[in-house]
Amino acid sequence: VTGASFVVFNGALKTSSGFLAKSSIVEDGLMVQITRETMESLRQALRDKKDFKITCGKMDAGDVKEYVDICWVENEEKTNEG
Repeated sequence: VTGASFVVFNGALKTSSGFLAKSSIVEDGLMVQITRETMESLRQALRDKKDFKITCGKMDAGDVKEYVDICWVENEEKTNEG
């Protein structure tokens, strides 16, 4: 689990790169590089206020362990304390 001050979603990742998505820590935030198709799905999920999961790593990796989860919560006060 990584806490971040901001998140940047970059929809310019090419499918030919061999990655499903890539995430990296940038300063005190998180940059997530995703494909154009994933960006369209993410935008729709945000409009619909639906949770969304981005799987990061190489396409051919059998045991992918890195995810970026966007979750809507009922009570924001408890989530952001501290």
